[in-house]
Amino acid sequence: MLRYGEGDLLAFKELYARHSGGLYRFVAWRSPRAEWVDEIVQDSWGNLHQARARYRPDAKFRTFLYQIARNRLLDVLRQHQLVLATDMGVDVAGQDVFDAYADAAQDVPTPEARLEGKQQIAGLHAALASLPSEQKEALILQQFDGMSLDEISLVVGAPAETVKSRLRYAMHKMRQCLSPAQLAQGGRP
Repeated sequence: MLRYGEGDLLAFKELYARHSGGLYRFVAWRSPRAEWVDEIVQDSWGNLHQARARYRPDAKFRTFLYQIARNRLLDVLRQHQLVLATDMGVDVAGQDVFDAYADAAQDVPTPEARLEGKQQIAGLHAALASLPSEQKEALILQQFDGMSLDEISLVVGAPAETVKSRLRYAMHKMRQCLSPAQLAQGGRP
C-alpha cells in the first residue's frame, strides 16, 4: 500500500489480487441487498484510491480496506432505510455466496448429496441471519475472513472486549440454532 501511495500502479494490482475476493465476501455477507454489493465494493476501491497518499501502516492493510468498505456500506444503508424497512428484516444477501460454496464443496455430485448440502447451507444461513447485526459482523470477520480480535476491533470501531463478547454470544446462538447433526457434519460454527 505504501508503494501504491507513492504512485506504483503495479502495487495496486497486487493489492487487488490479494484482497478483492475477501472484500467482496465481507460486503456480500453484510449487505442486506445483493444488488448493492458490487457498487459498495467498487466504491470501496475508489475510496482507497483517494486515500492512498494518506495511508499510514497503523494496522494491517486488510483492516484499513475493510473499514473503508464498512463505512461505505453504512452510508448505503442510511440512504436506503425505507427500502430496508419494506424487507421486514429478511436478509437475502449472501445467498449466492452460500450456493457457490455449497456447490464447490460437494465431493459427491449426487442429487441427494447436493440437496443435503444445500439444506445444511440454508440452516447455516438461517442461523447467521438470526444473529444481531453486530454479532453477525464479528463472526463473519473472524470465521470467514480470519481476522483477530484486535483487527475486528479496528474494523468495527469497538473495544476488543466488546468484540470478544459479541463473538461469544454469536457462537452460543449459532449452537442453539443448528442441530447436533449439522454441528457434527460441519464442525463448529
